[in-house]
Amino acid sequence: MNKSSEYKRYTHSRLGNAVYFSFLIIAGAFSMLPIIYCVCTAFKPLDELLVFPPRFFVHRPTVENFIQLPAIIENLRIPLTRYLFNSFFVTCLSTFLHIIVASMAAYVLSKTNIRFKKIIFLVVQLSLLYNAYTLAVPQYLIFSTMRIIDTFWVYILPAIPSSTGVFLIKQYMDSSVPDSLLEAARIDGAGPVNIYFRVVMPIIKPAWMTLMLLSFQSLWSAMPSGTIFSEKLKTLPYVLSSISAGGIARAGSAMAATVLMMLPPMIILVVSQSNVVETMGSAGMKG
Repeated sequence: MNKSSEYKRYTHSRLGNAVYFSFLIIAGAFSMLPIIYCVCTAFKPLDELLVFPPRFFVHRPTVENFIQLPAIIENLRIPLTRYLFNSFFVTCLSTFLHIIVASMAAYVLSKTNIRFKKIIFLVVQLSLLYNAYTLAVPQYLIFSTMRIIDTFWVYILPAIPSSTGVFLIKQYMDSSVPDSLLEAARIDGAGPVNIYFRVVMPIIKPAWMTLMLLSFQSLWSAMPSGTIFSEKLKTLPYVLSSISAGGIARAGSAMAATVLMMLPPMIILVVSQSNVVETMGSAGMKG
């Protein structure tokens, strides 16, 4: 019996599968611990929050922390609906523009014959090495020159360009959009815009759904520092930070607000989960 047959027999054995899935279940359960703790704390009464040593699970669950949220938020100068509108407006608009711009750039780099496209894509790949914090000072100088500090543009403009989005969609497009299909569309008289919206975008739906999840999750929790001063332009994460500043007495309410903040990204995850798996499995990690 050769080595390949021995390897195949081992990987398909019941013991091997049991060990493999047991490891995945344990790793998955461990990664869920912060979320479980957050949910449990949101339902803890005040006396359980003050217990030492702290308890992981709640013994006497209550919804009092959720009921107290409106009263706490009423003390703020701006109504909660304004923060909610700001978060949804910034997140949805930025995510939409982010997907459009990234997919257009990927389409040009993948399916056109522009000059120096390999060099341009190399620059895109190199830009993945830069951390967002290293761009904070240059961004502030640019925002100051453009006179957009303390406006919604501070949220939106930095979210539109994305090296990760261009890289991810281009890789998926290279493997999933055949050139023959685009050539057939051109023969039928379709222009570049029609080809992009009617042919390419439906095919790469798993890729831009994955990008929608990543972008929405990042923007939903974004809280610019040093660029937004007007209370009317601040978002829900600012409210959460204000509640958390109340100390241990508001720990339960802060966790309740955190649970509510997690709901929209979790809904997006449920909707796009299958597309994320397909994108990462088929093209997301290809070179």
